[in-house]
Amino acid sequence: MALAYHKEIDQYTSFAIWKIEETAEDLIKQLQLKEHERAYLETLSNGKRNIHWLSTRVLLRRMMDTDDYIDCRVDSNGKPYLSNFPHFISLSHSYDYAAVMVSKNKAVGIDIELIKDKIERIAGKFMSREELDFIGSKDRIEHLYACWCAKEAIYKLHGKKNVSFLDNIKLKPFQYEGRGLFDGILDLGARQKEFRVHYEKFDGYMIGYVADFGNEK
Repeated sequence: MALAYHKEIDQYTSFAIWKIEETAEDLIKQLQLKEHERAYLETLSNGKRNIHWLSTRVLLRRMMDTDDYIDCRVDSNGKPYLSNFPHFISLSHSYDYAAVMVSKNKAVGIDIELIKDKIERIAGKFMSREELDFIGSKDRIEHLYACWCAKEAIYKLHGKKNVSFLDNIKLKPFQYEGRGLFDGILDLGARQKEFRVHYEKFDGYMIGYVADFGNEK
């Protein structure tokens, strides 16, 4: 497993991207898996699903820089959390890469996606007409992926089910430039939270991330 990219957001928050090159057996050797974790692994199909699960845990261990056991669990909404550390975390993976974001003092969300033309076919399912109107013809596919990753990052930070990318997560217009930041709004009806979303292209992939609690309106 090779560190491909590491970025410090501030003194408390960072994320890292790893290229997955090991077998499942190689990854397991780098972890301190308990019985419940090994049982969960047994439920995953061999191949990418268990490789992705293991690789995010190995990367999390590297980022936490501790020899102690890291109890990484998921809550009833599927949001990962650490039961024995106070840190906020977010995990993502796509094809050959794993991504982990960690913060000591703020909620986080990260998403990584391999850039593929097929996103054009589903754009209307996660983007409103107003949002599609600011997507230009130049770098259109990458622009759409920046939007998808942004919405996914906000969704992961929020960590609750029954949130629609189309209806509840809204993006303000921005010009795509390969990397940058823009504002996104989590609209829950009675209340709204505005987030500053970052995005950047990396080795044919798009990364979107959020690192704050949001400004409530």
